[in-house]
Amino acid sequence: MLEIKNLHAFYGKGHILHGVDLQIGKGEIVSLLGRNGVGRSTLVKAVMGQVNATGSVLFKGEEVLGLKAFQIAHKGLAYVPENRDIFPTLTVEQNLILGQKKTGVAGRWSLDDMYNMFPRLLERRTVAAGFLSGGEQQMLTLCRSLMGDPDLIMIDEPTEGLAPKIVALVAEYLLALKEKGISVLLVEQKLAIALEISQRVYVMGHGAIVFEGTPQELRADAGVRKEWLEV
Repeated sequence: MLEIKNLHAFYGKGHILHGVDLQIGKGEIVSLLGRNGVGRSTLVKAVMGQVNATGSVLFKGEEVLGLKAFQIAHKGLAYVPENRDIFPTLTVEQNLILGQKKTGVAGRWSLDDMYNMFPRLLERRTVAAGFLSGGEQQMLTLCRSLMGDPDLIMIDEPTEGLAPKIVALVAEYLLALKEKGISVLLVEQKLAIALEISQRVYVMGHGAIVFEGTPQELRADAGVRKEWLEV
């Protein structure tokens, strides 16, 4: 589904990513782990055309590196940023409708699906998004991305600052995506959720991949966890 090869990324003269290779299959949840500042967010931004990058990013067999972000999104690749980027003056329902790839064209997900997944959004559907709590805004951002009917969704730190109950809801949401055949790249610091729901994990350090394997293999590798993940 997504194949990243020899990806280098830059902020001005700053060289952030150093030859990253990463693959995600159809219907697979893959987690990208690592401490703050190692380049995880830069990687997803580079894939979405938001950062200067070289190398190759193949999505469904097609090279997308060099395309604009909206062109990449229209091909079925969604990105949920850490800062959520909701439209604060629009209602919850208006935010969701804006997420549709083509207005009036039915995708795999409907407004009712979103409200069934997160009933709190149904309760708040007429409320301006700027008045939502952090957890509610995270639910809204995730669901708005789904309304675009993506084949793969990249989610940056979805559980940051959320209560444990909401974190559990996010985990259920991601597993529901997998059941629908949607691939997920989860950028996360919380080891527990990543190891619980992922089929494979990558660990990043200093702008490069330092570990690739299954959750079971990472659990068994105390050296990698101590060197690259534990604070």
